[in-house]
Amino acid sequence: MGNKNISPELVQLFVGQAHGDFQKVQELLEQEPGLLNASWDWGNGDWETALGAAAHMGRKDIANYLLDKGARIDLFAAAMLDKVEIVKAIISDNSTLKDSLGPHQIPLINHAETGEATAVVSFLKSIEN
Repeated sequence: MGNKNISPELVQLFVGQAHGDFQKVQELLEQEPGLLNASWDWGNGDWETALGAAAHMGRKDIANYLLDKGARIDLFAAAMLDKVEIVKAIISDNSTLKDSLGPHQIPLINHAETGEATAVVSFLKSIEN
C-alpha cells in the first residue's frame, strides 16, 4: 500500500465539517478514506482530528460513524460518548490526565458535559482536587 498525500485543504475541510455536518463528513470520507485519522493544526499546535471535532461538539452521530469506520478513539471522544470504563482506565494510569485539554484547549470534563455523558461527568467530579 503506497503513501499518497492528501491536500491540506481537504484535511482542513474534513475536520471543519466534523464539527457538525454529518452528511458532508460521510461524503468526504467516501471520497478520501485517508481522511479518517488525518489531523489539522489550527495554529500553535492546536491539532484536531474529525473525531476530536465531533467530540467537543457533542456530535455522537459523527463520532460513532468515524469510530465504526476505524478512527482511533481518544480520551476526549471516550468522555463525550460516556465510555466511563475507558476514561477510568486511562486516568487510573495517569491521574494528571483528568485535567487535560483537548483541541482548542477545551477541558476533558467539558467534552463529557457536552455529550451529556453522566457517568463520566460524575466520575470526573468525584476525583476533582
